Amino acid sequence: MNPHIDPSVAEIERAAFQLRRLWAKPHLLQRLRERCGSGERPIQLSSLLVIHAIAGQDAGQGDVTVGAVADFLDIDPSTASRLVGHATDAGFVSRTSSPVDARRAHLRLTEAGDRVRALTDELRRRFIAQLVADWPEEDRRMFAHLLGRFAEAAANFPTDTAAMKAVGLEVEAARRHDE
Repeated sequence: MNPHIDPSVAEIERAAFQLRRLWAKPHLLQRLRERCGSGERPIQLSSLLVIHAIAGQDAGQGDVTVGAVADFLDIDPSTASRLVGHATDAGFVSRTSSPVDARRAHLRLTEAGDRVRALTDELRRRFIAQLVADWPEEDRRMFAHLLGRFAEAAANFPTDTAAMKAVGLEVEAARRHDE
């Protein structure tokens, strides 16, 4: 371990990695599939991400587009387009011409997409409630605050080249370009 890194930072990094893996565990996805029963096609994690992205922006944020989904999920627009296509094919998302710009697609959750969103939100919250059930209320409140603060900092971290270089995450292609 780098001696200049605070040990608590390493602990946070390990915990963040575990949290990412938490939602991709096969038995949790299986439970979601069983509860949401979308017919012959199983619910894919990518569709859950798209549903979450659309629901997270649809509350009075205006026009939800593929570009907005890409921004929300912090992924490339072409990847977002493919994921939205899969969620649309699965019946969770509808596409119409954007009322703002007819060249763009306006995305909305279908009734099935809304049902999946509600069920997955409920299942995740019940699961988390079980994980922290024996924690004192003050610990749960503080953890919620600190985790929210951490997630916001991560979401707002600049991804320009200078910021990436500052933390040692410069892109290999940029490094080769400079040589």
